[in-house]
Amino acid sequence: MSQEMSDKTLLITGGGNGIGREIAVRFAAAGSRVVSLDTDEAGNAQTASMILATGGRFEPVQGDVSIAADTDRAFSVAGNVDILINNAATVAGDGFLHNLREENWDRVVDVCLKSVFLCCRRALRGMMEQRAGVIINMSSVNALSGLHLAAYTAAKGGMLSLTRLLAYQYGKFGIRVNAICPGTILTESTRRYYDKHPQPEAELRTLYPAEAFGTPADIAECALYLCSDRAAFVNGATIVVDGGLVAGHRIPSLFESF
Repeated sequence: MSQEMSDKTLLITGGGNGIGREIAVRFAAAGSRVVSLDTDEAGNAQTASMILATGGRFEPVQGDVSIAADTDRAFSVAGNVDILINNAATVAGDGFLHNLREENWDRVVDVCLKSVFLCCRRALRGMMEQRAGVIINMSSVNALSGLHLAAYTAAKGGMLSLTRLLAYQYGKFGIRVNAICPGTILTESTRRYYDKHPQPEAELRTLYPAEAFGTPADIAECALYLCSDRAAFVNGATIVVDGGLVAGHRIPSLFESF
């Protein structure tokens, strides 16, 4: 892989597993110094072993993305940040609004949206001084279509609005802010869930045109593009990486002879 990111420092939240881990590995392979803020110390350690084994640069920071002191500590470790990827998320306790507990709503919104405020606030200060920087906010197809998970959907929708605002306000400083909306991505955790719940997996697959889920590599490749010079004129964009999910929904009876 080319070394197009060799002079860059990336701070990513949630780099200890899933999409975040794949992004960390790909950017390290491209030459970036990677700092990951994650509550999962063991996951961060595993990402570290994967990257360091190939000669990459990785520094794990254990902490909660929704706590300002923890995000500040991560930025102190990182120093000048060229790229920020707000990837951390949770859906714990989420669901239909009428049954949703206040503490679960607060936790999901804190991790998915407040963390973006805390990290962007800190990153923007340095990027304005450098007059350069890239921020990627990892949203979701839930922000674009009424699927499920009330708090998660609200938080991810808010993330898209904030992305557009920041792109407009800070573009004059050479800072680009974009969002990625993944569809269903087959990570280790989703694979474990669907191994125990095959029926929901089968039903969900029918919503996708190719009846297939994405991989963390699909998202990492998009992130690499958005952070590269090839995307120099891409700002305030929402890139949907979902295999066609939100383009339309499959109606089985219409496809019986297709």
